[in-house]
Amino acid sequence: MMYALVVCNGSIIDYSFYRKFFDEADFIVCADGGALHLQRLGIKPDVLLGDFDSIESEHLEYYMKQNVEILKFPAEKDMTDTELAVNTAIDRGYKNIVIIGGTGTRLDHTLSNIFLLKLMLDRGVKGRIINEYNEMFLINDSTEIEAEDGCYLTLLPLTSKVEGITTEGLYYPLRGEAIEMGSTRGVSNCFVEKKARISITSGILIAIKTRE
Repeated sequence: MMYALVVCNGSIIDYSFYRKFFDEADFIVCADGGALHLQRLGIKPDVLLGDFDSIESEHLEYYMKQNVEILKFPAEKDMTDTELAVNTAIDRGYKNIVIIGGTGTRLDHTLSNIFLLKLMLDRGVKGRIINEYNEMFLINDSTEIEAEDGCYLTLLPLTSKVEGITTEGLYYPLRGEAIEMGSTRGVSNCFVEKKARISITSGILIAIKTRE
C-alpha cells in the first residue's frame, strides 16, 4: 500500500518504533518542528513546510543544503502546519496518509489533528494517526481490524449519532445499535478473534486500537 507520512512536532519517544513507517513510506512531508525528529533520525523528507516558528534557522539551512523542497508559509494563516502537510500529500495524489508526532502535550493540536481525519475522509483519503500506543482512524461504512496481543479497541461517535453499528470478533458485541456522541459505551472493547468486523449504516466512528 502506497502512503504518505506526515511528521509533526508532537510526542515521538521511541524512535525505533517509527523506523518501519519511514522505511515503508513513499512520500515524507514534514510539518515545521517535526524536522527536529527527522534530524535526530538522519532522515531526509521530500517536503518540509510551515511558518518555521518551531525550528531554528540552522535546522532549516541543514535541509536546504540537502535540496529538500521547502514550502514557507506566513505565521498568520488559517491552517495549522499539519493541515498544510496533509493537503500537500493529498495534492500530490496520495490516498493513504499516516500522521506521526500528531499527539502530545498540546491537546488543542491533538484534537485538531483528529479532526483532520474527517477532512481526509471527505476528500476520499484514508488517514491514520499513530503513536507508540495507539492507532486512530475513522469508520464510515464497514471494515476489518486485525487483532494484536494486548490490544483494546475503542469505538466513539464523531458525528452526533452513529446508527446501525454491528460488530463481530469483539467481547462486547453490537447488533445494529446506535450510539450518540458523548456516550462512553464503545470504550475498551477486547478482541476475541484474529479480526474484528465493524459495519455501520450512518454516521462516522472514531476507531482507536490501543496497545498497553
